Amino acid sequence: MVGTPELERGTGVPAHVQIEQWLLAAIAGGEMAPGDRLPGERELAGRLGVSRMTLRQALATLEAEGVLVRVPGRSGGAFVAEPRVECDLTGLAGFTEQMRRAHLRAEARVLTARTVAAPASVAAALELDAGARVHEVARVRSAGRSPVALERSYFPALPGFLDHDLTGSLYALLASGYGLEPRTAVEHLDPVIARPGEAAELGIEPGAPLMLIERTAYAADGTPVEHARDLFRPDRVRISVRSGVGPGVSAPARPAGRRAGR
Repeated sequence: MVGTPELERGTGVPAHVQIEQWLLAAIAGGEMAPGDRLPGERELAGRLGVSRMTLRQALATLEAEGVLVRVPGRSGGAFVAEPRVECDLTGLAGFTEQMRRAHLRAEARVLTARTVAAPASVAAALELDAGARVHEVARVRSAGRSPVALERSYFPALPGFLDHDLTGSLYALLASGYGLEPRTAVEHLDPVIARPGEAAELGIEPGAPLMLIERTAYAADGTPVEHARDLFRPDRVRISVRSGVGPGVSAPARPAGRRAGR
C-alpha cells in the first residue's frame, strides 16, 4: 500500500475528495495495481486522520465509478478493480481483437461444445428448419485476471467444427475452415440480472447487473453463420457505438456488426 498523504485543511476541498484524488493518482501512477487490497477502514482512517464516515464516503464514490470493488466478510475489504475494457460495436473487431487493442490477453474457457437440436429462436435466426442440428459452444471469456463475459453461440452443424481448438477465434475458424467469414451482424442490447449459474461462472453475485448482447452474424452472401447470446459484466466492459450522418449514406440491408476475431 502506497504511503498515505497529509490532507490539507482549509483549502475548500473536502477531505473525502482529497482521498479520492489521492487514490486515483496512486492507481494511475502504478503505485497500486488491480487486485491490491486497501488497509481496513479503521487503520486507513487513522492514518489519514479522518472519520470512518468520511473515508466511507470516498470509497463509496470510487466504488460507484468502478475504481474499487468492496467485498463483504472477514476476508473481504476494498480492492483496486480491474480496469474497464472498451468494446466498440461499431467496427468489425471481435472480442480477441478488442482485448488486443486494450493491451490485454483474451482467454477462453470452454464450458459446452456439443451438437443439439436447435431451439426455436435459434432455428429462426439461422434460417433452419425447426429442430435442425446445430453446434452449441459456451465459453467464459477473460481479460487480464478475471472473467468479463459469458458467451453462448450456435452455429450450423458444420462437419468437424467441434473437433477444432475452440479456445481461439471462432470467427477465424469459420473463415479459414469453411469459407464463412462473418461480415455483418444484427445485434440487440438488453440489461439483465445474473442468474446463479451465470454469476458463478463470472465471479459475481447472483442478481448483479449484466449486459446481454444477442447477435446474428452473416457471411458476405447473407447466409447466417452464428446466433449468440453474450453476457457482459458492465463493471469490466464499457460498450460503445459510433454513429454519423452524411449525404449519400443509406442503411444496409443488415446493419454492420463484427468481423472475425471473436
